[in-house]
Amino acid sequence: MNIRRLVKYSFALIALLVLLIFSTIHAVLYKVKEDNYIKKYISELILMQENMNLSVKDVVNTNNINELNSLKKSFNTFEYKFENLRNSFLSEEDDFIDIFIKDIHKSKKIQNNLLVISQNELKIEEAFETIFILQSEKIMLDNLFDANYPLENTTRKILEEEVLKTKDLVTIKKFSDVKYYSKEVLFQYKEQKYLDKWLEKILIFQKSYNNSLVEEYISIVQRIGGYAVQIKNIEEKSLILQNEINKILSSSKDVNIKIENDIEQISQDFISKVYVSATIIFLLTLIFIGFFSYKVSKNVGLSFDEVEAKVEDGLTEINQLYKELEDTQKEVIFTMGAIGESRSKETGNHVKRVAEYSKLLALYYGLDEKESNMLKQASPMHDIGKVAIPDAILNKPAKFTIEEFEIMKKHSFIGYDMLKHSNRQLLKTAAIVAYEHHEKYDGSGYPRGLIGEEIHIYGRITAIADVFDALGSDRCYKRAWELDKILNLFQEEKGKHFDPVLIDLFFENLDEFLKIRENFKDI
Repeated sequence: MNIRRLVKYSFALIALLVLLIFSTIHAVLYKVKEDNYIKKYISELILMQENMNLSVKDVVNTNNINELNSLKKSFNTFEYKFENLRNSFLSEEDDFIDIFIKDIHKSKKIQNNLLVISQNELKIEEAFETIFILQSEKIMLDNLFDANYPLENTTRKILEEEVLKTKDLVTIKKFSDVKYYSKEVLFQYKEQKYLDKWLEKILIFQKSYNNSLVEEYISIVQRIGGYAVQIKNIEEKSLILQNEINKILSSSKDVNIKIENDIEQISQDFISKVYVSATIIFLLTLIFIGFFSYKVSKNVGLSFDEVEAKVEDGLTEINQLYKELEDTQKEVIFTMGAIGESRSKETGNHVKRVAEYSKLLALYYGLDEKESNMLKQASPMHDIGKVAIPDAILNKPAKFTIEEFEIMKKHSFIGYDMLKHSNRQLLKTAAIVAYEHHEKYDGSGYPRGLIGEEIHIYGRITAIADVFDALGSDRCYKRAWELDKILNLFQEEKGKHFDPVLIDLFFENLDEFLKIRENFKDI
């Protein structure tokens, strides 16, 4: 093949391979953005259901018919928002990227779980309608009870006065039984068997003391006792429905957690595949460059001078492309590190500052320029394991519970496990940083509780760089610390959290660290 044509086609192929690497980076960023959108959407659906449940509780507690109707309107508003949100999400049209990367919410697992949430909403709606009708009846019965109770009370007192005048102890005893069961029915048990017992005691009393007032009292008792029993029955039915709604809401929350876990798993699988693909493309590029160089060296169609001149030009361009590929690899690593930080709402400048601090401290410690640069390029990956930590924990604006902190600590091992299989020195360095940057010099760190120089120098250096920048930056759970407070803490933690030799180097060259912080400050 003509050497000119070979060079032309070779450069075109290399450009295509570079384009594929950039495409994989874009795919990762797109997937992370989509995951966050899905989680936000599911959370809003669950919030609508919780608001609907609050409306149900308010309905059960109200005794005013106008307020009851107002609560129904409020419930209908939440129901309308739920259905609009669900329909807008399900009717979302595919975009260009969907041709290559399927939307995560169209996964069969997630579709089935979304269907469960929708079915739960219908169950809450049906339960609300039943509770609304029951509460309407209860309000009516409460009003009737309130209207008739004074009449029962007055009539009973008149009878009591007249019975006492008789001074007949047997009759007085029988009326005392009537009084006792009036309280049992109206204010304590409100059950039919007690109402029947009350009426039975009145009839026994009537045999000893019979007049028209007793007949009237029996009629009153039948009415007001019936109201009390019906009210109690309605309250019991409403309580059962409330418990059913609570179970439905609990089911939706469980489904929400399951969806989050499914999204995390699908995303992790996707990122792993993209990482493998990017590595293969990079290796193919290197192989092709080697093959291209071999073909050029073997080409004898041109004179030695022409070959030498053209090969020199070709190698210069190849070296530029190779450097571009190296830069691309570094950019991929930096971008993946930034993804890990962005999930906990930290800026891209955080990983830049940590990288610069790590290199500076490595040089002062005595590592050579090459190794210090290696650590600089690897340190942005220190928190890559956060991609597997749920948002609810990662972005919690308060102190973690013990269980949440145990989950959070897993990001060190997850990051190490993602990177440890590579044979490339840069990724090996990143694996060490991810694994050991939370170890403490006195052995109180995690995940392995290493002590002193058992901790790799990369981990000890990155720990200082990461903590210094984290304390000086705003986070979702705290404001940035003042510099004096940070420096006092570093002095206190010398030999505890941090390597004392590195802390001394840090303070001896503090001005240079502050220059880095100023040059890369968050805007």
